[in-house]
Amino acid sequence: MANVLILCAHRPKRSPSQRYRFEQYLPFLEENGFKFKFSYLLNQKDDELFYSKGNVLAKAFILIKSFFIRLRDSFQFKKYDIIFIQRETSFLGSSYFEKKAFRSGAYVIFDFDDSIWLADTSPGNKKWEWIKKPEKFYTNVAKAHCVIAGNAYLAEKAKPYNKNVVIIPTTVNSEWHVPKAEHRNKKLITIGWSGSISTIKHFELLVPVLIKLQEKYRNKLKFKVIGDKYYKHETLNIEAIEWKENTEVSELNSLDIGLMPLPDDEWANGKCGLKGLSYMACAVPTVMSAVGVNKDIIQNGANGFLVTTDDEWFTVLSNLIENETLRIEVGNKGRETVIKNYCVKAHQHSYLEVFKNAKLS
Repeated sequence: MANVLILCAHRPKRSPSQRYRFEQYLPFLEENGFKFKFSYLLNQKDDELFYSKGNVLAKAFILIKSFFIRLRDSFQFKKYDIIFIQRETSFLGSSYFEKKAFRSGAYVIFDFDDSIWLADTSPGNKKWEWIKKPEKFYTNVAKAHCVIAGNAYLAEKAKPYNKNVVIIPTTVNSEWHVPKAEHRNKKLITIGWSGSISTIKHFELLVPVLIKLQEKYRNKLKFKVIGDKYYKHETLNIEAIEWKENTEVSELNSLDIGLMPLPDDEWANGKCGLKGLSYMACAVPTVMSAVGVNKDIIQNGANGFLVTTDDEWFTVLSNLIENETLRIEVGNKGRETVIKNYCVKAHQHSYLEVFKNAKLS
């Protein structure tokens, strides 16, 4: 039995990045001889404070506490065969603990799924951005024995600093994310977006298009935001709800059309398409910006739609609103894509190979 220490920011089942990158693989890995221990930086109370606006003193205390959590961990590094780091060991702009993990004798695996060498801070923490120093990414990658990247774009950023880079896409559990059309509103077409508070800015890229659609279709449409329960818009008919694990699948299945708008920039090119994949797994027809890995996931017009301009968004969404058969056909093709290429079963052996190589080293 190989002992693995997981260093991450959030408690289990809290963060989409953690849940979809590695947490859902842990039962399979445990069956194959690996024992895991979590060490996370934010408990539930600290989490709520950390991503809120204000609370400067409380946040400063959380940052200090996070350092001592990792300092405590570092005294235990030599007891583990493998240290698995997701994105970073701490919120501070230092690679101190990544370096200590690398020198400990444990095999270090570094996993990431975003362009984390760039600054992208949640709205409540913009004033703390100077602390993070995202350029520490390059050192963190160099101080790992293996790097797992979520897509080819990310892998290319890591390869100059580490020769052992493996691409494992972000995946969904197709046995958990299953279609349930009975959850859909029979009288209204629901167009939805799922995401975190920090990415609501991407949803807002589409607001002008959604307003035009609402004007065109009047009382036939409803919009849903899953993730930020406080989100409001004075013009749009929006239902905003909190993300919860036990209701996630039913909420996704309440959508008739799923949205994934993104800007065409360096940060967005590092995204791994999770939002779209979660819709597709539930057979919800999905419309994505033609950016980054989205262009690998979607065959335009077959298993989803790729769009660039506001006019394209408006045209594609209008066609889907008016054509139920198209929604069903595209949704079903989307689920087929997930099952074939982007589900847990399709990649669990890739993860196992990485961990077995660590065990043998």
